[in-house]
Amino acid sequence: MAAKGDFDSILNSLVRRMSAMHSLWLEASHDMDATKTNHVERDGVLPIAFSLFHQANLQDITLVRLGGPPPVWNQEWADRIQLGVPDHGKDRSVDEMMQQRIGNYEAFCDYQRTVFDTTETWLRSLEPESLGELVLSRPLPELFARTFSARVADSDGLTRWDAIECWLFQHGIRHMGELEHARALVGLGGMTF
Repeated sequence: MAAKGDFDSILNSLVRRMSAMHSLWLEASHDMDATKTNHVERDGVLPIAFSLFHQANLQDITLVRLGGPPPVWNQEWADRIQLGVPDHGKDRSVDEMMQQRIGNYEAFCDYQRTVFDTTETWLRSLEPESLGELVLSRPLPELFARTFSARVADSDGLTRWDAIECWLFQHGIRHMGELEHARALVGLGGMTF
C-alpha cells in the first residue's frame, strides 16, 4: 500500500492528466459543428457524434460508481441535445450507433463542459488515501469481465485509483485517438504535435 505522500502525488498527477485530456476534448470540439460532427464517412465508420457523446456520457455516469456525484445527464439535457440515438452506445452494435447524431451541438458542448468540470471538482475533493479503496471486488461482474479494467485489476479487484485510470483517463484517451482520426476525415487536424 502506498504511503500518504505517495497518494498525494498520485492524486495530483491524476488531476493534471484528466485536466489535460479534457482540454484536448474541448479544443477538438471547439472547431467543429453539427455538420462535421454528424458526418458519416461510410458504412461502418461511426460519426464523430458517437465518440463525443459516448466519452462524455460514460464519464458522467461512471463518477457515481467511483464514489463521486450522481450523473448530470437527465431528461432536460436529452431534450436540449436531441440525440439521434438516446444512448451512449456501450452495449449497442455499430449498425445501431451509425445513427447517432447530435441535433443541438452547442447544447452538447455545454453538457461536455459540465461533465468535465464536475469530474475535476470531484477529483480535487478526494481524500488521497481513498485512492487505495476497492470499488469493484472479484469476481468481477460480467459487464466488467471483458474490459480493459479487468486486465488491470489485481487479485482483490479494482481500486479507485485503477478505476479512475481505466474508466476515465484511459477510456478518454482511447476515444481521443478515434476523434483525431475522424477529424482528419472531415478536413480538420490532429490535436497534439
